[in-house]
Amino acid sequence: MPPSTRAPKVQEPGAQGDCQLAAPAKLLKHTEDPRSIKHHIAKFFRAEGSRFRGRRVVDLPCGAGLSSYHIAKAGGEPVSLDIFPEYFEIDGLACEKADILKGLPLEDESVDDGFCEEGIEHFTDQFKALCEFNRVIKKDGFLFVTTPNYSSVLSRLSYALTESERWNNRIPPNELDTVKTPLTGDRDGDEVYFGHVFLLGIIKLRVLARTAGFRLVKVHPTRIRNGSRLLFPLVYPFIYLANLRIRNRMKRKYKTDPKRHEVYDELFRLGTSPRVLMASHLFVEFQKVEDTGKACARIRATT
Repeated sequence: MPPSTRAPKVQEPGAQGDCQLAAPAKLLKHTEDPRSIKHHIAKFFRAEGSRFRGRRVVDLPCGAGLSSYHIAKAGGEPVSLDIFPEYFEIDGLACEKADILKGLPLEDESVDDGFCEEGIEHFTDQFKALCEFNRVIKKDGFLFVTTPNYSSVLSRLSYALTESERWNNRIPPNELDTVKTPLTGDRDGDEVYFGHVFLLGIIKLRVLARTAGFRLVKVHPTRIRNGSRLLFPLVYPFIYLANLRIRNRMKRKYKTDPKRHEVYDELFRLGTSPRVLMASHLFVEFQKVEDTGKACARIRATT
């Protein structure tokens, strides 16, 4: 957006030195709307922002910069990266161009934590992206991922009807409405921006992250969708019984393998979680427990 047309900005004391942070009022307005994931991210930072004090946090894709703004206000040092840095709108912070699938401009284990807000559903290679986050985050650091929730009962119904995330008001993914060339530069360039083509649910997100070297710590609360709330009592008994049946069957098959039992129990908890089944978005906290190479070697040794 050209500087002359930008909305007024709200000034905040900077967390580092005398730097003043400023965010457009229209951007901050999203934090007041419970329908927006930005509202729930803002609530998270109000409750747990102290966790980021003095920590270096890579924020990708940072978009307009609201997550970087929260990190800086909490006393952290955001490393703001995006494939379209020209759309970054936070005064007092800088954004650098980066494509995670081509490698981040960061050294190994050079950041304490990572934040990926509404980005993973756009990545053509989600496992590669998670491996790159693993490379730059220090051991025991945290990665926070938000994404539209493809595990909700309403999303499952929408997919069954039209293979769209919203059967009643959104066309299924296609090359005209969902795929875009860069918003700047030559339209014949080889960079392509995908919309919500690669949506994923909690189970797929968990297995990709675990294989990359992260363990799932917590699913944070987000908005409950009314459609999912209405469908939940009707479908939950079937969901619960189906998950229970396959978990028990696999535990009987590998009855002397406690590690598999642990994994199957975790899958059961996630697959039957009311929070997961009714939320509009997934807001998942992971912790780096090992490098990707070690994670893959461990998996090979146990299969």
